[in-house]
Amino acid sequence: MIIPSGRRGLPLFLALVATLGGSFVAWHYHRLGLTLSHYDARGHLVVARRIFDSLTPGWQQIGAVWLPLPHLLNAIPVQIDFFYRTGASGVAISIASFAVAVAALAWIVLMLTGSAPSAVVAAAIFAFNPNLLYLQATPMTEPLLLGLTTMAVALLLDFLRSPARAARIPGCAFALACLTRYEAWPVTVAALACAAWARWRGGDRPALACRRVAAIAVYPAAAIVGFMIFSRIVVGRWFVDSGFFVPENKALGKPILAAAEIGWGTTMLSGDVVIAIAAIGLAALVIGGLFVRRRADALVAVSLAATAALPWAAFVKGHPFRIRYMVPLVAAEAVGAGVAAALPFAAGAVSRWRWRRLAEASLAAILVAVAAYELRPMNARAPMVVEAQWDRPNQPVRQRVTDCLAAGYRGEKIMASMGSLGHYMQEAAAGGFAIRDFLHEGNGDIWLAALDGPRPFVGWVLIEEKASGGDMLAKIARENPHFLDGFSRVCEGAGLALYRRDPPQKPMRKIAR
Repeated sequence: MIIPSGRRGLPLFLALVATLGGSFVAWHYHRLGLTLSHYDARGHLVVARRIFDSLTPGWQQIGAVWLPLPHLLNAIPVQIDFFYRTGASGVAISIASFAVAVAALAWIVLMLTGSAPSAVVAAAIFAFNPNLLYLQATPMTEPLLLGLTTMAVALLLDFLRSPARAARIPGCAFALACLTRYEAWPVTVAALACAAWARWRGGDRPALACRRVAAIAVYPAAAIVGFMIFSRIVVGRWFVDSGFFVPENKALGKPILAAAEIGWGTTMLSGDVVIAIAAIGLAALVIGGLFVRRRADALVAVSLAATAALPWAAFVKGHPFRIRYMVPLVAAEAVGAGVAAALPFAAGAVSRWRWRRLAEASLAAILVAVAAYELRPMNARAPMVVEAQWDRPNQPVRQRVTDCLAAGYRGEKIMASMGSLGHYMQEAAAGGFAIRDFLHEGNGDIWLAALDGPRPFVGWVLIEEKASGGDMLAKIARENPHFLDGFSRVCEGAGLALYRRDPPQKPMRKIAR
């Protein structure tokens, strides 16, 4: 569908509005002290900072559990203490990504329906969601994922409708998304498979359709293979899919229950009315994509729902339930709601042009008002806002441990597991501690040697003893009673225990007779 020239600026206008609104919301949560309340927000800052601020700085510090792009984008800014301690540079990336996603979703709906009011509905469903609004006010990685995946899908739709476009543009967008969060991987596979279907339904032979889509697929495929090689070099495994959580989900080994958890979480994030409207639109896209030849590319937009594949697989493996993992599904909801807003007019319910424009605008205004009422954009009790504060009561208690450490600190290194205490390392920056003051898993051979006995390497040991049954140092200490020989426990709080190296004993002098 050709978008009238007067409507092409709508996505850009909506992006500008989203930037202003997102900035206001970010300032609001900053004033409430919630910008870094989620432990992963602090963890992402630590990973970006340690690329340069480390006992062993270098590219290996990028790590291989979290995907690298968010940390590479933030690596230089967070070397400035202000950005590291406040997360401001990460928040700026999130706000920009939020605005890109709003524009991309409006563009997708414009291409699918040709209706500007419907595009506004899609943008509103997305932008009014309080859970997403909170995340874009933090250094978390979901906003960047949503910005890149929605833009990649929009570019792929544009490519299918204008074959003269360069394949590398959507290809690079998918590649960047695949280096941001793992949810982008199933979205990419689904979108490219749907693109091949659309080319075939459009008249291409199957082999030709696959070749045209392969010209795009080569970019994300190269990104994924490159990351897996990097992972193999850094941690010795092609892909890290276990060892960083304790299986405790009731859906362990139960695929249907895992799907039910995703359904419940999605409803909690949005509400029954929004979900119902979105479901109608997504169903229309699936039916049209499967049975109407000229609508075959509609399935590409539905591929945004493939983000559900990752939490489903994680829950089946026993990963603890987190409402945050369902937030990326808001993008698919937005597309579905936008398409649903255009359905009555696509069916020819209003044929006269003047009345059609008025009816479209009226229905869109009603849907936006309903969404605003049900979603409540600034809802302080939204599930994601509540979940982000789980660790907040522990912060002042851990501060006592930091004060205890600072009182006796003389420059000795501190051994701590970054996998469990990365968020604490960022907190400790307020007390003057840098990442290079800590010995952690990213320090390679030094860390491995210290696991056999930390006394020759560090003056302090920090152990998380409670969360998830304790971190790896807690488990080693339980299994090896001599691990902490030469250290004394000096303080504790919120499950965090601090041990200090004992001073060497002076040899007794012989008394002359």
